Amino acid sequence: MELLFVTVIGASLATIIRYLLPSRGMYGAALLPAVGAAVTATVWVALVWAGLTFDGTWIWVASLLAGIAVALVVAIRLPRHREAADVRSFEALSRG
Repeated sequence: MELLFVTVIGASLATIIRYLLPSRGMYGAALLPAVGAAVTATVWVALVWAGLTFDGTWIWVASLLAGIAVALVVAIRLPRHREAADVRSFEALSRG
């Protein structure tokens, strides 16, 4: 049950990141919540396998911080990458 809670919280925090950063029009509305949820759940499961218990503080902190960090990296890097790809595509199409 805690896995569900931490996944929903991770998706919610990633959604907040989406609306705090500029360039949110460069990617879909569900991308950051999906990334945040996936990373949070993956880190949670890995830490459970590593021996941390679900009622410990560090499993919550590590899982949520990992989800936030990856969502933040995606939100910052994806618009830059997409703009560069759009420029390359435009130049290739303009040569015609």
